[in-house]
Amino acid sequence: MEYTNMDLGKKIAEILDAKKAENVQLLNVVELTTLAECFVIASGNSSTQVAALADEVEEQMTKLGIEPHHVEGGRGNTNWILLDYDGVIVHIFHREAREFYNLDKLWSDAEKVEFLTNMQKDK
Repeated sequence: MEYTNMDLGKKIAEILDAKKAENVQLLNVVELTTLAECFVIASGNSSTQVAALADEVEEQMTKLGIEPHHVEGGRGNTNWILLDYDGVIVHIFHREAREFYNLDKLWSDAEKVEFLTNMQKDK
């Protein structure tokens, strides 16, 4: 199955939400940069959770036959992991690192895109 970049971004945001990531945001940045069409930004409460969130995204994407083009950040004691799926860039932060780098503010001109959260699925 072929996914548009926005569909892939929504799928990744839903995966992160289901895995209990905090403050998951899907941003449409296509009008603001040539880096990607969308960013997914999420937070974890510990290095372990950050790594687990990234692992879950990679595992679920691999099941769909989609591999990241590039991965930044370690799997050990890390505060930020970046997964590059070409048109979709996923930023998974430790909560404090997210506050420090403040990508939400940096990309505040981007359109926030709705996606189906776990709570909405339960209704």
